[in-house]
Order: sequence, then structure tokens, then C-alpha cells
Amino acid sequence: MKNLTEIFKVTNGSKFSLADYSTDYTGDYVKADAEAVLKDIIAQISRKQTELYAANSQSLLIIFQAMDAAGKDSAIAHTMSGLNPQGCQVYSFKQPSTEELDHDFLWRHYKALPERGRIGIHNRSHYENVLVSKVHPENVLNEKLPGINNVKDIGDDFWKQRYKSIRHFEKHLTANGTVVIKFFLHLSKKEQKERFLKRIAEPDKNWKFAYGDIYERERWDDYMKAYEQAITETATDDCPWYVVPADKKWFTRIAISTIVLQTLTALNLQYPELPDAERANLQKAKAVLEAEKD
Repeated sequence: MKNLTEIFKVTNGSKFSLADYSTDYTGDYVKADAEAVLKDIIAQISRKQTELYAANSQSLLIIFQAMDAAGKDSAIAHTMSGLNPQGCQVYSFKQPSTEELDHDFLWRHYKALPERGRIGIHNRSHYENVLVSKVHPENVLNEKLPGINNVKDIGDDFWKQRYKSIRHFEKHLTANGTVVIKFFLHLSKKEQKERFLKRIAEPDKNWKFAYGDIYERERWDDYMKAYEQAITETATDDCPWYVVPADKKWFTRIAISTIVLQTLTALNLQYPELPDAERANLQKAKAVLEAEKD
């Protein structure tokens, strides 16, 4: 297994630049082998998930962030296909509701955290509040925050505090047993164009495209700056970012699955050991069952 974890991992924001990360890297992998490679990794993840569920001491939160058409949905569908739904929770965050806007920006995300023993997957996350809201600061006005009456009130200090809130939130999670890994699917502008055109050309994919996506695409550079700043401010040893190339979907799925597997493996999870009394009861139960007449 290639050490993709180290290739794409970001833990020190002071040294981070998106320009250092490729959108089409595939390493030594080839597309022809991708299906078999992914199948094997998924099988291993499934076994690790069972250990996580049985140990019931920690949880894993996987965050996906990306530009439109980067393949978040398909990545989640493929790389998590071997998981037991009983131990997995998936949330896809849309625009906040009126109720959610009446709370702090982390409230709805805190409610969606995985329980101990489970894997939580957040398709978009609390980072939307320093990504979309950074590009469209008028969205912040909907939060009705004290002292924020117009966009001019949203300055550097506001964003510094928001990044700080996110760091503290994630530090609190890790201190209480939730392992946090964050994926940015790094898509090129050229590849996004090709995927948009494909969505328009194929009727069964028309529903994935909205004309508003074109307006957001015009702010590409602003979004890249927002992503770079967010990763710079929130990449830590405990809650790393992974900047995964997204131009080749088959490789993106392998990379994500490999990182998830290595993260679970590093937890060194063990199945619970039964007390001596319970072990004795197992033998009694075995004797009772074997003595039954068919």
C-alpha cells in the first residue's frame, strides 16, 4: 500500500500552499487496477469498522469539502460502500434553516456528530462558514450577530475569531474521543468545466446542474483563496487536512479509502475482552445449546 496519507496530509498551515498540490496526481496506480485495489481496501475498512463499533471507545468524523463537481457524492458512495449502515451516519449540509440560523454556526454540526463506535461522514461541514461565507460575506448577515449590521462590519478580526472557534471545536472533539480527518478534493478549473458540460449533455445528469453554478465558477480564484486560508488556519496534528487530487475520480476514491483505512488502523483498536465470569457463562451456554435435542 502506497503511503498516500503522508503525501496529501497537511498538519502545519504555516507551510501550506495549494499550488504545491497537484489535481491529477495518480502515483504508481493505474486505472485498470483501480477496481480491484479499491475492493481490497474497502474490505479492510469494513473489518476495522467492526473493531471500532465493538470497542465503542472512539468515533471517526470524516469531512468532505470541495468545489462543485469535484466528486464528493461519488467518493462517499464508492469508498464507504463496504460500511455497515448500523455503524455509519452520513449528513449532507445544505443552506441553514431558520432554526439553525437562530443558533451559533457550529450548532447544527455538533448535533450531527457520530456517537462512540461509529463513523460520521459530513458532506460539506462547518467549514462552509469560512468558505462560501468568506466569498459571500452577505450570508453572515443572516446570522444576526451582535455588532454585524452590514458587510463592512465583517473584517479580518471576525474571520480570525471564526477560525479560532473551529480549531477549538475540533480540539474539543479529539479530546473527547472523536478522530477528525478532513478531505479537500482538489479539482482543476478545467476538469470542472468538462464535468459541467457532461451534466448538461446527459439528460440523466441534468438535475445535478444549476445555472447558479456558473456564477460560483466565476469566483473560482476567490474560492481557492478561501480554501487555502481555511486549511492554513485549521490544519493541525490532531485534525489534519488531506488535499486529495480530484481530476481522476478512480484515484480520488483509492486515496480517500487508503487514508481512512490507515487512520482506523492507527487507532490500534481491540475487541473487548470478557471478564472471567462472562467467559465461564459462555461455556455454560455452549453446554446448554449442545444438550438441546433437535
